[in-house]
Amino acid sequence: MAKYETMLVTSSALDEEASAALIGKFKSLIEANGTIDSVDDWGKRHLAYPINDETEGVYTVIKFTADPSFPAELDRVYKITEGVLRTIIVAEEA
Repeated sequence: MAKYETMLVTSSALDEEASAALIGKFKSLIEANGTIDSVDDWGKRHLAYPINDETEGVYTVIKFTADPSFPAELDRVYKITEGVLRTIIVAEEA
């Protein structure tokens, strides 16, 4: 098991319920394949540059522990999910 940190930026065009459901989907996926250490909701922030004609996004940082093979699957799910603007998954140093 290794420790990871992921940041995802979701569309600010989603209402609060849809945004919470989207984040909940990723939380449950992570919990099914590891454990969540912490969740930090940064809220809506201005983007440095427009992404898909959007100038704001909702930022969420999740720290979790999982098998080394899981981040590839998480990244795949991020890429096929509508409403996700940008993501990054980083392995934390031991």
